[in-house]
Amino acid sequence: MWRFIGFRVLQAIPVILSVITVTFFLVRAAPGGPFDTEKAVSEQVRAVLEARYQLDLPLHEQYLSYLGDLFKGDMGPSFYYPGRSVNDLIFQGLPITAELGFYALVFALFIGSLAGVFAALKPNSAQDYVPMSIAMVGICMPSFLLGPLLVLVFGIWLDVMPISGWGNSPGDKVLPSITLGAMYAAYIARLSRSGMLEVMNQDYLRTARAKGLPEHVVVLKHALRGGLLPVISYLGPAFAALLSGSFVVETVFQIPGLGRFYIQAAFNRDYTMILGTTVFLSTLIVVFNLLSDIVAAWLNPRLRYQFRN
Repeated sequence: MWRFIGFRVLQAIPVILSVITVTFFLVRAAPGGPFDTEKAVSEQVRAVLEARYQLDLPLHEQYLSYLGDLFKGDMGPSFYYPGRSVNDLIFQGLPITAELGFYALVFALFIGSLAGVFAALKPNSAQDYVPMSIAMVGICMPSFLLGPLLVLVFGIWLDVMPISGWGNSPGDKVLPSITLGAMYAAYIARLSRSGMLEVMNQDYLRTARAKGLPEHVVVLKHALRGGLLPVISYLGPAFAALLSGSFVVETVFQIPGLGRFYIQAAFNRDYTMILGTTVFLSTLIVVFNLLSDIVAAWLNPRLRYQFRN
């Protein structure tokens, strides 16, 4: 098991380094700069600012300097928020974004697993077609469309849910969580259905039925563990994607999370904020992928044996 974990960690290092390198040079290649504003800045002031933020150095020296600071855990100062570091801004918005992602993942896991297992119990019937058709609609409908629709129906027409803000009441969290988690619920429904169909006719389940066990015991106690393995493998990258994909939802529902800083950084060419947020979220995706691989290997020993061979 430790060899398996070590191999995955070694794979993750060049991935993260590649993300840092590509993002750094893409940001620097974009037209404009962090000090290009509507009000012209004098050459003397610009020179002082560039020297302060080391933008007067050659590009490769800026890159090496940034790498050195990053390995120490310092993502640098923000160009747009004077006196504040990127670390402070990320960890200010991260708790709200993480809370939104957690609620969306719980919604997606509950609704998606329930729909997938329900559909797999009677394949090629109305019990299968209806939830899978809804899941296909959920996959095809982007959050920037679903969010305003939910706001229109539940916030304006029915007037039963708040349509903006975060933390003022429990109702603030319902519509954003559904909007963010709907697409992932659809993916989980399809994954759980295919996983359950694969295990429902396995020999060990026939043996359990032959012993006289009720069907609900066969499904809940024996089939779910193998049938939901694809879902377990998907949860890690799904949660990381929920964190990095919540920016549209945060904008629609006026949620003061990490997405607000990232979007402002993009508009204001805040190099360090763009870099820091991208690197942070990319690292989260890699870490959650690693964790999901470890959990899947723990639940399915065949994965560890395949790695040994």
